[in-house]
Amino acid sequence: MENMPEFTLHRPDTAEEAAKLKASDDSSRYLAGGTDMIVNVRRGIEAPETMIDLTAIGEITQIAVDGDGLRIGAGVKLADLCVHADIVAKYPAIAQAAASVAGPTHRSYGTIGGNLCLDTRCLFYNQSQWWRESNNFCLKHKGEVCHVAPGGKRCFAAFSGDVAPALMVYGAEVDLVGPGGERTIPLPDLYRNDGMDHLTLEKDELLVSIRLPAPPAGSLSAYEKSRIRGSIDFPLAGCAVLLTSDGGQLSELQIALTAVNPFPQMVKGTDDFVGKPLDDEALDAIRDIVRTQAKPMRTTTVRPWYRRRVVGALARKLVMRLASV
Repeated sequence: MENMPEFTLHRPDTAEEAAKLKASDDSSRYLAGGTDMIVNVRRGIEAPETMIDLTAIGEITQIAVDGDGLRIGAGVKLADLCVHADIVAKYPAIAQAAASVAGPTHRSYGTIGGNLCLDTRCLFYNQSQWWRESNNFCLKHKGEVCHVAPGGKRCFAAFSGDVAPALMVYGAEVDLVGPGGERTIPLPDLYRNDGMDHLTLEKDELLVSIRLPAPPAGSLSAYEKSRIRGSIDFPLAGCAVLLTSDGGQLSELQIALTAVNPFPQMVKGTDDFVGKPLDDEALDAIRDIVRTQAKPMRTTTVRPWYRRRVVGALARKLVMRLASV
């Protein structure tokens, strides 16, 4: 990696001040834990002249009761999220997803907001400057060709955050602050199916918090991912499941995926299994609809067909495990 370039650093005290600073300088970027951003800067992928350090904004570092649910500040560290008593007890998939991110040192710096806004990743993008230049760069950065799909003009870089699918199965919403004011949107609406521009944030907007409703009564949840190494690595495929069951029949089933598309996604069609016996036939059908909706491309060293099979197997295993508790 290259040395860090020179840049101007601001450290605002409020989210509103941060958004104003961002609006005043088109070259600026928000900086929280920096575990992904700083790597991209040193690789020459990002070249901000100004960084806006969010670590002094106290309002985004708290987890607080919000009605029957919780409000999680975007600046909450992943290390704190995965051991928070209410998260572990009421939203176990979220605690498990946070605990699975990278290694302990990364989690002590990385934030939940940063994990939700993580840049998409690809084998041809997340490389050193000289490597990318020797390959004429790529469609996502400075180039004209997507090396994953050379015949098209679309980027297939994969979203690889762990926490988003775990939040999605609980119906999470996110609070955003920008020059135009505040707004709250469902978490899935934060993303679009575009590897180059996967976030729907308006210009200069900042994610400040996540709102979690009360978990469904009697619900169980879990998150699991596949990766090359048992730590550090981003997911090759990840799956979060939430379900409630009664007498061997499902009364609710939510499944969300990560790393198999340019966006974290809710699996469609899970309502079809509600009220039916959860036998081997149903489990196989759940596996198959997950595989059908996962669209991994050659963005890692692992073949797409393998990641598709793995994410289906993860969904089947988690549903079976939770239903048998």
